[in-house]
Amino acid sequence: MSIKQLSCIALLFFARLPLQAQTDSLLHLLNDSLSAGSGPVYVTGTFKATHVINMQTIEAPAAGALNMIIQHRFGQLNSGSYNFFGLDNASLRLGLDYGISNRLAVGIGRSSTQKTFDGYLKYKLVRQTEGPHETPLSLSLLGTISNYTQKYSDKPYLNASYRTAYTAQLLIARKLTSHLSVQLVPTYIHYNLVPTAEDKNDVFALGGGVRMKITNRMSINAEYNYLLPNQLVSTEIHNSFSLGWDIETGGHVFQLVFSNSQSMIESQYIGQTTGSWGKGDIFFGFNISRNFNLSKHAKNG
Repeated sequence: MSIKQLSCIALLFFARLPLQAQTDSLLHLLNDSLSAGSGPVYVTGTFKATHVINMQTIEAPAAGALNMIIQHRFGQLNSGSYNFFGLDNASLRLGLDYGISNRLAVGIGRSSTQKTFDGYLKYKLVRQTEGPHETPLSLSLLGTISNYTQKYSDKPYLNASYRTAYTAQLLIARKLTSHLSVQLVPTYIHYNLVPTAEDKNDVFALGGGVRMKITNRMSINAEYNYLLPNQLVSTEIHNSFSLGWDIETGGHVFQLVFSNSQSMIESQYIGQTTGSWGKGDIFFGFNISRNFNLSKHAKNG
């Protein structure tokens, strides 16, 4: 090998050293930047809709977003072939939810069951996070009011105050894995008027919901609401139990539902469910949710 060739090889070798050092320095700076910017990462998609089935979830529209929900329940499956196994009868609720901020949402609705109007406020207290200083749970406060307007000729004393009920719930949720989420819901309900003096105006219940993802766009949901005993005693009340199948299609979430509750409002499905799964008092139906971004800055919070 000639002296000229050796000189070229030596020059290439020494010229590579500062380049390698510079590359290592840039990688080191990049790693430092990533570390400095790392922080808690909010867990999203605990549930794919604002309702497990009847029960509200911790999810709410983002700031500037409007969510429209249609909840539909047919009649009882055990009503026989004459009523086409409940398909001849139906109960419907139309609702609108709006995100005032990424933590605060407001909603209104109207149900055909007892011609009931309802409204709510939902506030995210805590959001589940991953990473440094992990927050294991999401917590939201939900307050609702409902007023039924159905006329009863034999009850002229039923003014607006008597027809009103209030609900307060603490929504406690955790996304355990990418496929499994759970929610626990302690509930307080106040009825301004109850059927008899033996019934309590203040009622307590404990609800639970679960979502199990089976594909990227489908999940199986279940919820159960346990009404504490010896509170509403004049009527045979059953605990509300519901099963659902969620299908996500872009901006829509479509839910197929089976429940022993025909109503979809907290004060009614928790404290006024008379249907029994054991007797076949099962209501088939569906929920459809559609999200609209009214603000160009709207994004999931």
